[in-house]
Amino acid sequence: MDLHSNIYVAGHNGLVGSAIVRALEGADYQHIITRTSRELDLRNKEAVDHFFETEPVDYVFLAAAKVGGILANNEYPADFIRDNLLIQTNVIDAAYRANVSKLLFLGSTCIYPKFAPQPLREEYLLTGELEPTNEAYAIAKIAGIKMCQSYNRQYGTRFISVMPTNLYGPGDNFDLQTSHVLPALIRKFHEAKLNQAPTVEVWGSGTPRREFLHSDDLAEASLFLMNNYEGNEIVNIGVGEDISIRELAERVKDVVGYEGEITFNTSAPDGTPRKLVDVSRIAGLGWSARISLEEGLRSVYEAFQGLNLVEQ
Repeated sequence: MDLHSNIYVAGHNGLVGSAIVRALEGADYQHIITRTSRELDLRNKEAVDHFFETEPVDYVFLAAAKVGGILANNEYPADFIRDNLLIQTNVIDAAYRANVSKLLFLGSTCIYPKFAPQPLREEYLLTGELEPTNEAYAIAKIAGIKMCQSYNRQYGTRFISVMPTNLYGPGDNFDLQTSHVLPALIRKFHEAKLNQAPTVEVWGSGTPRREFLHSDDLAEASLFLMNNYEGNEIVNIGVGEDISIRELAERVKDVVGYEGEITFNTSAPDGTPRKLVDVSRIAGLGWSARISLEEGLRSVYEAFQGLNLVEQ
């Protein structure tokens, strides 16, 4: 990407999109194009078509998506499959017809088969059953990957797809009904500390293992791949190390400074038993994560404390 390229970041207010904007600004890219969901509803084909017809766009980071944790995915599957299919279909097709130079599509490692071998290699996609609690989201994202690959084969486009592991960072969603595990834990322990609650309940058994990637690392990897990768195959983005939910809860407890006890609600779903990605492909290209979990947790908790949440 030239520093004067017209770069559209779809979903710039979200966790991933805002990190990509920060990375672009930090690298001195001059023409970053953004639209809020009110300004441009990406589910609306006519609106998306008009945007690409009237706005010169050279590169697209497709970070816009409907995302959420186990609870949200399980309770609103229709919303997840519909909104994501509409967003990605409209943007990918309009980008092709507008002759966009390159597009990066954000998949997710949660769309790999539930019982795929560990660590997760890119070729494991579509080799087994999906995790039932987020099947609707996974099917939509797989469709987006296949759409990019199909457009590349049929039309000669340069659309790449990446598979980030579990993400966290500034601008995360801390709503206990819709958030992912790490921001949910931060909020739970923070509120328990303020209320001097004797215990904090964590969903599940605490035994599942997860890998956590800071959103700023994902943004740096996305820029790196946009500039250095031309393949049609998906690329994992992660740190190559995982941690149990029990260990994560203990670390969040320490960072927050909560002194009570942790209990585990074993009647709640655990989700996929383990999700560690094989990062050898992106490492072979010359990129690796740089933000440690300890450093990342402290920075995100500091950012959380600055939010004006009712419970605070």
